[in-house]
Amino acid sequence: MKKILQISNYLYPNTGGIEQVARDIANALSAEGNYEQKIICFNETARDGDYVCNRKETVHDVVDGVEVIRCGCITKKASQSISLTFGRELKKVMDEFKPDIVIFHYPNPFEAQFLQYFLNRDFKFVLYWHLDIVKQKILRHLFYGQTIRLLERADIIVATSPIYIDGSPFLSRIRYRAKCQVIPNCISESRLVITDAIRQKAAEIKSENEGKIICFGVGRHVPYKGFTYLVDASKYLDDRFRIFIGGKGDLTEKLRKQAVCDHKIVFLGHVSDEDLIAYFLAMDIFCFPSITKNEAFGIALAEGMFFGKPAVTFQIPGSGVNYVNLKDVTGIEVPNGDSRAYAKAIKQLAEDSNLRHKMGVEAKKRVEKLFLPGLFKESILSMIQDL
Repeated sequence: MKKILQISNYLYPNTGGIEQVARDIANALSAEGNYEQKIICFNETARDGDYVCNRKETVHDVVDGVEVIRCGCITKKASQSISLTFGRELKKVMDEFKPDIVIFHYPNPFEAQFLQYFLNRDFKFVLYWHLDIVKQKILRHLFYGQTIRLLERADIIVATSPIYIDGSPFLSRIRYRAKCQVIPNCISESRLVITDAIRQKAAEIKSENEGKIICFGVGRHVPYKGFTYLVDASKYLDDRFRIFIGGKGDLTEKLRKQAVCDHKIVFLGHVSDEDLIAYFLAMDIFCFPSITKNEAFGIALAEGMFFGKPAVTFQIPGSGVNYVNLKDVTGIEVPNGDSRAYAKAIKQLAEDSNLRHKMGVEAKKRVEKLFLPGLFKESILSMIQDL
């Protein structure tokens, strides 16, 4: 039985793209039954029902039948958790568990600093490349050598889209491109099941907004998600439209002030899974206004498309967003940061119901073809078998 260790930033009940991918990998391997697994990560305060995590605690627990080693953190610097116990816990798991395969979720400079001391050991190494370090320019240069060592050691480099390989200053190099495999992220079908209560909620949303074109966007309210551009785009739309924005974050109050005189915009705050699905069902257009490569893929984008609705996105050089949403096929893509063009695309879809339907059908087809758990599982197992 092969032993596999994943090194992630966080894990459930913390939510996010990398956390979900790490969990999806673990579930794919568990379903096969031929692998013994462990996951090591930072701890972060979070709660889901009775499942509670506290940032400062170093604990061993179990998620989906897999042991998770959560290392307590004392602070954060440049969005990077700092832990006094991670080095000790990593050494222990490397010495005692002796993994045959290590999957490292990049970027995570703090964890990589400790991992590099074990790179000369005899294990197959998967560098799971989620995104380039973009925002933290000092960190990017400071850890350049570390990144090169990881790339050199990797047996396989996984990227979530071919576009990201082409746009990455690292992965696009011939030396590393040869090691790259594309494994697109997947949505969670089980999370998106439609119940009678959800259908009723969606019907109520449509009834309350009868005669309106319902636009919906959801995500953390942070700069790279681009919600300020969606709010700005609303200025160029008339009263036929209602724009619902779900989620919260550091920019929530700023966004509210920006939209203070715009009655077309409704902020929903945190959206439960049930309400999320209801808005997916009720919406006419899915708005995904991310603006930088920090948005490497867009799980929420794929989720919206899964419900057969067209998307409006910005053109982001090197981002997988434009791989998920195909320009003029599954939705409309406009120049990055151009709020007026974004509004124009929304109007175009609003005024052409046939185009909305056609793109929505293609959107659902694309998700079903590329971004469902079954294909993800097959791709992960194939990669592991190749190793």
